[in-house]
Amino acid sequence: MTVHFIGAGPGAPDLITLRGRDLLAACPVCLYAGSIVPPALLAHCPPGARRVDTAPLDLDAIEAEYLRAHQAGQDVARLHSGDLSVWSAVAEQIRRLERHGIPYTLTPGVPSFAAAAAALGRELTVPEVAQSVVLTRVSGRASAMPAGETLEAFGATGATLAIHLAIHALPRIVGSLAPLYGADCPVAIVVRASWPDERILRGTLGDILAKLEAEPAERTALILVGPALTAGDFRDSALYSADYQRRFRS
Repeated sequence: MTVHFIGAGPGAPDLITLRGRDLLAACPVCLYAGSIVPPALLAHCPPGARRVDTAPLDLDAIEAEYLRAHQAGQDVARLHSGDLSVWSAVAEQIRRLERHGIPYTLTPGVPSFAAAAAALGRELTVPEVAQSVVLTRVSGRASAMPAGETLEAFGATGATLAIHLAIHALPRIVGSLAPLYGADCPVAIVVRASWPDERILRGTLGDILAKLEAEPAERTALILVGPALTAGDFRDSALYSADYQRRFRS
């Protein structure tokens, strides 16, 4: 028996990986985060599969489901939204599985920041403008930020910031970043990236608060900040330059 953690992707059912789809089809038990995982993905479960929505469950109840499947010798597909590597709450589940000696695997999914960049039609790293993307959030009820991980510290780098789980804190974000990036720095808010009701707010640190007030969003929104979002006058990467010598080019 194995628990297979699967990144379901950002929302669109067809953005799950082939491996994730095939694992879903092979497991007689599926635990899924019903509040944010699209129901269409459950169509990949085999007939008669036990489907458990974990949205109303606490960690003890989820652990009990793993133990129940373990005792029955049934593989479990544990479906999470986005990718498993960030803000997935997988770490504490793995810790409990290891205590019981229950094997597990992790299958990555398309992360929300990648889906947001695709919706914007932009690359987040642009030559000599920004070569780093910082994935971060702000302190909230679920988890506080470590002392050294502040918007001011990340903003001082000039990198593209992908700020998750923080739409409620937009005034604080603007106040922290405007002195570093400038009021004219581009901002994009992508709401429910890749879902059918996806929408995008584009603006700057100077006007994005007013734009969000006019078109409110309360959750499932990603905030992107940085000059790479609108950069147009930049140097081409040397990667495809005729003068760039590489192993695959004579």
